[in-house]
Amino acid sequence: MLELDQVGFGYNPRNWVFREVSFTVSPGTATAVLGPNGSGKTTLVRCAAGLLAPVEGVVLREQSAGFVPQAHGSAFAYRALDMVLMGRAKHVGVFRTPGNADRAAAFEAMERVGTAELQDRLFPTLSGGEQQLVLIARAIAAGSPLLVLDEPVTGLDLKNQVRVLTLLRELMADGMALLLSTHHPDHAMHLASQVVLLGRTGARAGGAAELLTDVELSRLYGVPVSTLSYSDDGVARMTIVVDYGPDVSERSAERPHK
Repeated sequence: MLELDQVGFGYNPRNWVFREVSFTVSPGTATAVLGPNGSGKTTLVRCAAGLLAPVEGVVLREQSAGFVPQAHGSAFAYRALDMVLMGRAKHVGVFRTPGNADRAAAFEAMERVGTAELQDRLFPTLSGGEQQLVLIARAIAAGSPLLVLDEPVTGLDLKNQVRVLTLLRELMADGMALLLSTHHPDHAMHLASQVVLLGRTGARAGGAAELLTDVELSRLYGVPVSTLSYSDDGVARMTIVVDYGPDVSERSAERPHK
């Protein structure tokens, strides 16, 4: 379990990134953090994972978190399996090398995310989607029941977005607790029972059904956003539609003719 109580982070008393953020992530659930660029999503999830210390408030974790950063390649040409083995660091003693149990755990994690056939490939040669899945496998190999992900589908095509989201739902079904930042409210609708909205007027945490609404999302992003309900094989689902403004034909019609 993960709990944040009145957490705030800032670089000086006049420059707070966010303040008074409180929420709990329970086993088998997902919490999504949303907000415009620069609102502090990455900072918040890094505080939650223990990679940054909050300036105020308390972060409580029953165990260390598995952290998945945004995939941006690597300057070092490690094999994919070696990247996943790095997740076993806390299980390997000082001045020791990974043992058979660590290698088995790493390979099992790669099988879980569908990347076992990539184990001998150099990490920089993998596609963005493959890299992201390898990083998720590294976090799974750590053996933590808590997974914190920073924008896990950034830069991925639709097929790989679906692949990652499907995997995250499977991990939730196995009892893992997930905290993720995302630029996709529809992904939050698909995964999360709880959301945290980081905006210019402060932070709000609550149920996804309560906060992922037309009014709240339009206010958060500063553009008209509509939520739509639809049926998928009898299952009620929701998605969002953004108003991108008039299309080309409308703009052409409005332009005076010479």
